Amino acid sequence: MIEWLLSPIDPTRGHDVGFFLSWHARCMVIAWGVICPAAILAARYFKILPGQNWPQELDNRVWWLCHWKGQTLAYVLSLVGLGLVLSSSGGRPDAWLHRILGYIVLALGTLQVVLGVFRGTKGGPTARAKDGSLSGDHYDMTPWRVAFEHIHRTLGYLALVLGAITILSGLWSSNAPRWMWVLINGYWLGLIAIAVFLQLSGRAHDTYQAIWGPGPDLPGNRRHKMGWGTVRPGDQMIFPSEEGTE
Repeated sequence: MIEWLLSPIDPTRGHDVGFFLSWHARCMVIAWGVICPAAILAARYFKILPGQNWPQELDNRVWWLCHWKGQTLAYVLSLVGLGLVLSSSGGRPDAWLHRILGYIVLALGTLQVVLGVFRGTKGGPTARAKDGSLSGDHYDMTPWRVAFEHIHRTLGYLALVLGAITILSGLWSSNAPRWMWVLINGYWLGLIAIAVFLQLSGRAHDTYQAIWGPGPDLPGNRRHKMGWGTVRPGDQMIFPSEEGTE
């Protein structure tokens, strides 16, 4: 079994990529294969933590810190990986698809960074505007914030899928040993299983309600919820103004 795991996936080819390409691969796999999926899972399913006294306790930032810091680390590792591959003496000529996909994924990551910087103001009670009002792009769900959320989610999932394909194509072109295939695919299957469980458990909470609560007078709660498959935990709550209306 150990010998099988240590042998390359294609026994007709060798596995010798050299220092720069091997560390390029390590950086990219850790960034796009390990950190990014976990950071996306945290952002989607942990906006309200188990045991959190919601809606009395709002704006839990654990998910945000995991997502932001995780994706920042992944992007830095991507730049390091890019530098390593550019420093190498060359790669396999049959790895053209891997190179193209890699640059596309890096471009998507760069675009996400730019979008994050210009995502607009937050607003609300904890991030008031300079005039002291609650106004903010996110709190008011301005057209720019709505567009940002659609673009950010779409590009994020696209980069995640393309990143996985890029990693697999890199493993194949470098004729990686079987244990690498087993490890990374096992990790992904584990995350998928967790995501399915959390999705079916109704843990994909609406970001707006997780941050500011279920009040029907809040700007974001007066419009359609954002994101596919998300739930608004406050939709079934009865507010004082609604009592006795039947």
